[in-house]
Amino acid sequence: MSRSAHPAGPRHADVLPEGHWTAPPADLNALDAKVWSRTVDRAEDGVVSVGGIEVARLAEEFGTPAYFLDEDDFRARCRAWRDAFGTEADVFYAGKAFLSRAIVRWLQEEGLNLDVCSAGELTTALAAGMPAERIAYHGNNKSPEEIERAVEAGVGRIVLDSFQEIVRVAHTAERLGKRQRVQIRVTVGVEAHTHEFIATAHEDQKFGIALAGGQAAEAVRRALKLDGLELIGIHSHIGSQIFDMAGFEVSARRVVQLLAEVRDEHGVELPEIDLGGGLGIAYTSDDDPREPHEIAKALSEIVTRECESAGLATPRISVEPGRAIVGPTAFTLYRVGTVKPLEGLRTYVSVDGGMSDNIRTALYDAEYTVALVSRRSDAEPMLVRVVGKHCESGDIVVKDAFLPADLAPGDLIAVPATGAYCRSMASNYNHALRPPVVAVKDGEARVIVRRETEEDLLRLDVG
Repeated sequence: MSRSAHPAGPRHADVLPEGHWTAPPADLNALDAKVWSRTVDRAEDGVVSVGGIEVARLAEEFGTPAYFLDEDDFRARCRAWRDAFGTEADVFYAGKAFLSRAIVRWLQEEGLNLDVCSAGELTTALAAGMPAERIAYHGNNKSPEEIERAVEAGVGRIVLDSFQEIVRVAHTAERLGKRQRVQIRVTVGVEAHTHEFIATAHEDQKFGIALAGGQAAEAVRRALKLDGLELIGIHSHIGSQIFDMAGFEVSARRVVQLLAEVRDEHGVELPEIDLGGGLGIAYTSDDDPREPHEIAKALSEIVTRECESAGLATPRISVEPGRAIVGPTAFTLYRVGTVKPLEGLRTYVSVDGGMSDNIRTALYDAEYTVALVSRRSDAEPMLVRVVGKHCESGDIVVKDAFLPADLAPGDLIAVPATGAYCRSMASNYNHALRPPVVAVKDGEARVIVRRETEEDLLRLDVG
């Protein structure tokens, strides 16, 4: 991709100085269904709606910035994952992507399990009525208090992440008179094709116990000897926002090899393997994610083939989609504040949110798309950078995109595919108030996570 400067200003762009496209889209009023939730629609006047409600009405009632979550889309994606894997596998929604009590209730109603990785996530799950036996508990540094709470609650599995944790969980379970079901998380040495910070299966990182050097085999040995543990399987997770199944194939092969070693040494065939999550979604039109049924078929075939080769019964598979379910179901709605052209470069469009409601662009160099959603425009396209209102040069929401050249203060623009890791990772930087999450369905909208207030900020400030 050429990185030469834009020739004559921020309009009629043929190349970008940095970014995703080499030319503006043919129609700025068109919405790519790949990156928007399924009930999003644009009327002839250009006004976008979700769940049958126009964005102008949503902005008036709930303010901006705000996350608007398409409940029908979320539920449909839950069902697609559940149906793809059927009764012979378990689907655990990864709560870290986005969790609230409403989300937990929807998961229960749609037949999914839940993966949590903190005391706060566990509290939310239990408060919303998720049966503890349908909860898996992750984390690389679970405190003694967190472990005790999880064991007392009766979570269905704790994923062990270190040798110290094997002992901690076993001792806690024995003291409480319980036998805790556990899996051992292994790092399989797979370099997933993703950002360094979200690749999690190479050896040089904080998660899991390495297969290399026999460490994972030793972890199995120790777990099998402890009365407080019931070792049910092996867990592997190779990263996030992954489109290529090759990494999963290598991971499954190495996990099955470990299962064969366990059988040969201990005479035990562990009944489960968890292949984690990390399947990518479409943030831009160039992304091409796989459908759940394709993923299920590929993973099942990989595991079955490797087990047959090793002479093992095929274990029960678990997967952990989080982003793949909630990511495409929401968009963030912003109001334009200032529009600042930089001759020969691009136009900076400042909105009323920023890195406090979407840190992913700054943290991972994540790419998003954006659209004018409050009206139609037939103006020529201009190259823009959508930025927030925080006192940071890196406060970027969308690095490079095209919006109509008549964009003006007060217009509403929306960034799709912000359901995962945006509200979860939101902050109060510059004492910003974290936006609400509003569920929209069948012409009705309701707040499921309210907007923070200044009173919320001051309530924690006890000085």
